[in-house]
Amino acid sequence: MCNMTFEETGGDNSSERMESVAKALEEVLSAALPQGCITAGVYEAAKSLNADPDNVVLCLLATDEEHQEDVALQIHFTLIQAFCCENDINILRVSNMQRLAEILGGVKPGGEPTDLHCVLVTNPPSSSWKDPALSKVNRFCRDSRCLDQWVPVINLPDR
Repeated sequence: MCNMTFEETGGDNSSERMESVAKALEEVLSAALPQGCITAGVYEAAKSLNADPDNVVLCLLATDEEHQEDVALQIHFTLIQAFCCENDINILRVSNMQRLAEILGGVKPGGEPTDLHCVLVTNPPSSSWKDPALSKVNRFCRDSRCLDQWVPVINLPDR
């Protein structure tokens, strides 16, 4: 159900709200990483979604200008989006992959960069997540769907 006021749908509040959601997303990622609740990579995410979609609490699709026109990546994104929508998993498009890499430590042990085009946040193994930052991000996703923005875009600000 969508009960939003005019101020919540846009206007002057919009940039402040986007900054607030971006900050909450950073908090979610920073909290999820040490708990082992991050799955990074298009193929790894697809395997995780197939194995246990009920455990996924958030899906991030990230791209930069270099990969914006990559047809194969866009096809993967379309399939992942469809799967997430079908399984009631919130989705965000994230710009600023460099900042995402900083938050998630975007380098594998061998020095190879991590594929951050798709990042899943899952529940911790022991329990469900009751995080106010995650609640804020999920509320933003829900409110965006009410405005027919099925995959809202968040820009992670540089630090």
